[in-house]
Amino acid sequence: MEFVNVIVDISHEKLDRIFQYRIPEELQGKISTGMQVQVPFGMGNRTIKGYVTGVTDVPDYPVEKIKPVTGLVDGAVPAESELIALAAWMKEFYGSTMNQALKTVLPVKQEVSSRQEKCIVLAIPREEAEQLLKEVLHKNFRAKARLLAGLLDHDGKLSSKEAADLKITSSVIQGLERDGVVRQISRVQYRNPFVGKFEQTGIQRTLTEEQKYAVDGIWDEYAQGIRKTYLLEGVTGSGKTEVYMELISRVIAEGKQAIVLIPEIALTFQTVRRFYERFGDRVSVMHSRLSEGERYDQFLRAKAGEIDVMIGPRSALFTPFSQIGVMIIDEEHEGAYKSETVPRYDAREVAAVRAKKHGASLILGSATPSVETSRRAREGKFGWYRLTTRIGQAILPEVSVVDLREELRDGNRSIFSRRLLSAMDDRLKKRQQTMLFLNRRGLSGFVSCRSCGKSIRCPHCDVTLSLHKDGSLRCHYCGYRIPMPKNCPSCGSPYISGFRAGTQQIEREVHRLFPQARVLRMDYDTTRTRESYEQILSAFGNGQADILVGTQMIVKGHDFPDVTLVGIVAADISLYASDYRAAERTFQLLTQAVGRAGRGSKAGEAVIQTYMPEHYSIQTAAKQDYDAFYEQEILYRELMGYPPVDEMLGIYLSGKDLEKLESCAEQLAEWIRNAHVEGLCLIGPADAALARKNDSYRKVIYMKHEKKIILLKIKKLLEQQIAGTDNWNDIFIQFDYNPLQAY
Repeated sequence: MEFVNVIVDISHEKLDRIFQYRIPEELQGKISTGMQVQVPFGMGNRTIKGYVTGVTDVPDYPVEKIKPVTGLVDGAVPAESELIALAAWMKEFYGSTMNQALKTVLPVKQEVSSRQEKCIVLAIPREEAEQLLKEVLHKNFRAKARLLAGLLDHDGKLSSKEAADLKITSSVIQGLERDGVVRQISRVQYRNPFVGKFEQTGIQRTLTEEQKYAVDGIWDEYAQGIRKTYLLEGVTGSGKTEVYMELISRVIAEGKQAIVLIPEIALTFQTVRRFYERFGDRVSVMHSRLSEGERYDQFLRAKAGEIDVMIGPRSALFTPFSQIGVMIIDEEHEGAYKSETVPRYDAREVAAVRAKKHGASLILGSATPSVETSRRAREGKFGWYRLTTRIGQAILPEVSVVDLREELRDGNRSIFSRRLLSAMDDRLKKRQQTMLFLNRRGLSGFVSCRSCGKSIRCPHCDVTLSLHKDGSLRCHYCGYRIPMPKNCPSCGSPYISGFRAGTQQIEREVHRLFPQARVLRMDYDTTRTRESYEQILSAFGNGQADILVGTQMIVKGHDFPDVTLVGIVAADISLYASDYRAAERTFQLLTQAVGRAGRGSKAGEAVIQTYMPEHYSIQTAAKQDYDAFYEQEILYRELMGYPPVDEMLGIYLSGKDLEKLESCAEQLAEWIRNAHVEGLCLIGPADAALARKNDSYRKVIYMKHEKKIILLKIKKLLEQQIAGTDNWNDIFIQFDYNPLQAY
C-alpha cells in the first residue's frame, strides 16, 4: 500500500503542514511527486486540491484513519521535484505558507490543449523519390513533381501549409499516399511568440580585450569546477551582452542550459532578437504577456530539452531545466527582481540557491550595481570584472546639469529648461532622435521647494517625508508626522508643493512647442496590450518617430544608434522618495538614462534638469562615476545602519479591525523586545505608507541587526508565537528582508 504526503491548497499558517493520504487501488502507479490531487479535507470531507510532496509506503498514522485520494486534478501541470525543494527553502527563508511558495515556483500552472499540424512525409527512401521525380517530370505530372521536389528540399517533410503554398491539392496527396510514396501524419506545433520575426545569423562578434578577460577568467574557474557568483560591472554600451552570449555558447557546447533574467518585459524584444540571431530557435522566452498556450508550449519545450536558453523577467527563474550551466541576471540592481507578493523573495538570492543546486555559475550584470552587490564584490565574496569602455567608436555622452531654481528665477516656469529646448530643436533639424525621460519611480506624494530645492526629512530616519491626503507629512519607517507647511522651512519660499507633471503632460507640451515632431509615448497606459512594447520600440528603432517620451521602462537596456539626446525632465523625483535607497535609485536611473545617448557613431548629449544639482547622486551620475557614488552612499548607510551595513527585516500587518490590528502589532513588538537580542534595533509599530487599503488597516515594524541569521531566528520565533496564539486569525502578516521601499 502506498501513501502520499500532500500540501493542501489553502494559504493559511495553521494548515501549513503535511497531510497524509492513501492512494486507492485505481490510482496506484499514477501519482508521483509534484502532481496535483483531489483530497477530502476536514470534518465534512469537502474536496479540495493539494500538491504531492512525496510518495511513501510507510504510513504516519494507523492505516484505517488515513483518508484516500479521491482523484487527480485534470489539466494540472506537475511541479519538478527540484522546484518543490526550492519552494520549501523559500517558505522557510522568506516566510510564507508552502502552498504560496509552490504556486510561486510554477511558471505554468494549467495544461493547455496542444496545437496539431498535419504534415506530409516521404514513405520511401530518398533515392527512390529522386528517381520517381524524374519519371513524373517526364510524364508532365507537374503537381506530383512539385510535391516530390518540395519534400526532397525539406528533408522529406512538408507541413500542410507549405504544401498549400506549392498549390498541391488533397487529391494529389491522397493519390501518392495510396501508392505508398507519402504518409500524412499529425505533429505538435508549438506556439512560438517570435516565429517569423527573427532570423538566425550565427554572427559572432570579436570580443574586446576587456570582454575576453572577463570571459576567460570566469570560464577558467568554470573548467576547474569552481562555481560562484560574479559581478560583471560595465559602463552603458560596453557590451555586457556579448560576454553573456559567449559564456552561454560555451556551456551549451557542454550540453548545459542557461537562464537569462531581464527586469522588464519591455526589454524582451531587443534581448531575444540578439540571442536568437546567435543561437536560433533554441532560444525562448517566458513572461506574463504571452498567451496561456504560448507559455505552456515554452514550458513543455524547456522540460523536453528542446530549449538551451530561456529569457524573461523574474518568473523565468523557475524554468524546468534539468542541466543549468549558467544563470545570468542582467541589470541586477533593478527592484523588479524583488517580489511584491508573498513570499517576498529576491530573485538574486533564489538564483544563487538554484545555481548551487545545479553546479552553475551566476553572473550579475549592471552598469550601476546595487550597493549590496558592489560591497560583496569589493570584499572578495563575489568575482568581479569591469568593462570600462564602450564598444567601437562610441563614447560616453556629454552631460549638462541644469539648475531649475535658476530657470525659475529667470522667469522660465516651463517643464523644459532653455538648454533642453535648444538641444531638442537642434536634433530635429539634424534628423536625429531624442528620448525624454520622466523619473517617476519612487513618487509617493513627495514635497519639495522649487526655490531652494530642499525637501522635508524625518529627523529620526533621514528619509523624505511623504504627503498624505489629510495634509500631513509622514515618515514611512517610524511614523513621525507633521502638518504640511505653507512655506519652505529652509528658505521661506511659498513655492513648496508636490510634483504634478506626467508623461501625458510632457507629450502635450512637446507637440505644442514642436508641432512638426513625430512623438511616441511609452508608459503604463500605452503598454497594456501584448504587442504594445514591441510596436512602440520597433517604430522608434526604425526611425518612425523623432522623440520618445517615457518612464523608466525606456532607459533600461535599449540600444538606438540614432538617439543623440537624452533629456531627464525631473531628475530629483526619486530623490524625494521616503526611502533610504532614494539616492541609489536616482543615481541608477540617471546613469542608465544618460547611457542611452550616443551609442552609435554619432556623439551623444544628455541634459539633466534638477532642483538639487549639488546632490552627490546627481553629480556622480552626470560624470558616470560609480566609484564616487558608492563611496558617498556607503558612508550614509554606515551612519544610519541601513543595508548592506546592517540587515533589515520589515514586518507588515493588515486587518479589518483597527483596534485588534494595533493590539497585535504591539504584541509583536513586545515579543521582539522580550527576545533580548543584543544589537537589535526595533522601529515601530507605525502606520504603513498607505494606512488603509480596501477597508483593511495596515501597520509596519522594522528590525535592524548586523547579522541576517539573527533576523531569521527572530522571524521563526515570531511565526511560532503567532501559530500558538488564537487572536491572530484575522490578521494578515508578511515578512520582507531588506525591503526595497517603505511599505
